[in-house]
Amino acid sequence: MTYQEMLAAARTCSGPYCKACPVCNGRACGSTIPGPGAKGTGTVAAANYEAWQKICVNMDTICDNKPVDTRFEFFGETYELPVFAAPVGAVKLHYGEKFTDHEYNSILVPACTQAGIAAFTGDGTDPSVFLAAAQVIGQSEGRGIPTVKPWDRDTLFAKLDAAKAAGAKVFAMDIDAAGLPFLKGLNPPAGPKTVEELREIIEYAGVPFLLKGIMTVKGAEKALEAGAAGIVVSNHGGRVQDGVPPTAQVLPAIAKAVKGRMMILVDGGIRSGLDVFRALALGADAALLARPYVTAVYGGGAEGVALLTAKLKAELQDTMAMCGVHSLAEIGPELIWQA
Repeated sequence: MTYQEMLAAARTCSGPYCKACPVCNGRACGSTIPGPGAKGTGTVAAANYEAWQKICVNMDTICDNKPVDTRFEFFGETYELPVFAAPVGAVKLHYGEKFTDHEYNSILVPACTQAGIAAFTGDGTDPSVFLAAAQVIGQSEGRGIPTVKPWDRDTLFAKLDAAKAAGAKVFAMDIDAAGLPFLKGLNPPAGPKTVEELREIIEYAGVPFLLKGIMTVKGAEKALEAGAAGIVVSNHGGRVQDGVPPTAQVLPAIAKAVKGRMMILVDGGIRSGLDVFRALALGADAALLARPYVTAVYGGGAEGVALLTAKLKAELQDTMAMCGVHSLAEIGPELIWQA
């Protein structure tokens, strides 16, 4: 199977909302929720993608001619490149009838492990979704990050207990999921958390804990104060709030504020190894991709995941070589062109 064949196969089963576009740029799906679109005007997902495309890199091939090393260290694990599959939930509702969340995660998590990366897994109103994902992560030697919604204290603690017992070694919470329409008015409730509440949750977890949905310097500093080991700079692909800036625009200031004190990940419209390079140059340690990995699973199962990951790695390697750097540590803001 080629990458293009994988996309073509995805188009046969990922409807009616997702079109498995040649480039997943947020334009075709617009504001389709249910579906993979963005909230309100549906423009934030497209703005995420476009912001990365406006960033130019500095090419320099007067350098040593040697292999580039894309390996990435993440809380005791070594991955082949600084890329993760982002958490996605309710795939049957948003992407098509082919897979349940259980089936999707049972393909994605081991396939990512085999490809040399790891997957964040999602949560949902069905309690079994989070637990089943954590069990698949445990079966993959803990190489994956179960991501919990901002539920009430008792629900969170029970989920964390179950995930840790299953073998998960790192946790995340998409704190911004409070803005998802399907979480409104639920019992148990889900919603924003104070620094004190987050500190209690993170201390209870007792393992590295990341907060996803950080879009400001103040938010990053509060995450640090709460004891988070890392953050994901993310606007949830535009699905939780309209009218927010692209992640590429807010990342540099956040990185300047907390770089070196916590792990900084970013998502939102990242679609290529070049985009991953751009993210690292702006201060991220790694990048997450959500919608493209859904398309990969729908179009090719484990083989689709391998194809997408190999494509990202080749693009990142090529960009590094053409910009004269040979390790991730060498990628910095000087590699971004300034007018």
